[in-house]
Amino acid sequence: MSVTPTQGKILVIRGGAIGDFILTLPVLAALRQQFPRTHLEVLGYPHIAQLALAGGLVKRVQSIEARALAGFFARNGNLSEKLVDYFSEFDLVISYLYDPDKIFQTNVARCTRAQFIPGPHRPDENLEIHATDVFLKPLEALAIFEADAVPRLDIPKAFETTLATGRWLAVHPGSGSESKNWPEASWAELLRQLVQSTTLNLLLIGGEAERDRLERLAHALPPTRLKLMQSAPLPDVAQWLASSIGFIGHDSGISHLAAAVGLRSLVLWGNTAEAVWWPRSKQMTVLRSSKGLAELSVPIVLHNLEELLVRE
Repeated sequence: MSVTPTQGKILVIRGGAIGDFILTLPVLAALRQQFPRTHLEVLGYPHIAQLALAGGLVKRVQSIEARALAGFFARNGNLSEKLVDYFSEFDLVISYLYDPDKIFQTNVARCTRAQFIPGPHRPDENLEIHATDVFLKPLEALAIFEADAVPRLDIPKAFETTLATGRWLAVHPGSGSESKNWPEASWAELLRQLVQSTTLNLLLIGGEAERDRLERLAHALPPTRLKLMQSAPLPDVAQWLASSIGFIGHDSGISHLAAAVGLRSLVLWGNTAEAVWWPRSKQMTVLRSSKGLAELSVPIVLHNLEELLVRE
């Protein structure tokens, strides 16, 4: 292999949602540690992959959404000359794209003699191996073993918690699937009790899918105790999370982001395979009910949250 600690360029290709990308951060960290002076780049969705740039894990992010990339997913596709030149710059390509017939891999080989290491798009949940371990496995081809499997993002805080700013609890009352969500009425009651019984300020986080829910929840809260981050850039969300004293949410990408910045977190868990997808952090508590997520009562959630926030 031509990549050395002093020269060469490495490209990691990673699509997927926020959680998928964050669970692949240990790959970037392991490559950065093994090849500290090598140019490391990500080809992915810029609004997500910019987290790796903000965290200092990569030198550059390139968009995977380019129309010209479509030719790489067709057999003997018509390849963009610009992208042929782009791929030819790299000495090593690690791809986590879904490519069962190796069509993409074959087309990249038409552009470059770089070593190509395919990685899994998603873990096989039946194996019950955590996603970070699955995504790190391909690096064994580079003699990288026993890498740190905990996703970490070193993100500067948006502010230092002081008497002037107060203490903030980050809340993400949504997810990519309604089946993963605690009932909205339960969230409303929890937030009402937090406002009444604590001095905490509430940071409500959500994407476009949670817009209506966040607006309804925010409407019932005092505006002086509230900040709404609706579809905000992820590095900004990460900075606010890093500045908060705790987090509560569902099985979602934002929960993985909270874990990656080291925030004490409570995750209300549904039916997803916990052994594969739980946010890997010692600061993370997973709360679930054998009767289903909707059966988690507000008093139980509030009790677990209070215990989390006083933990040393």
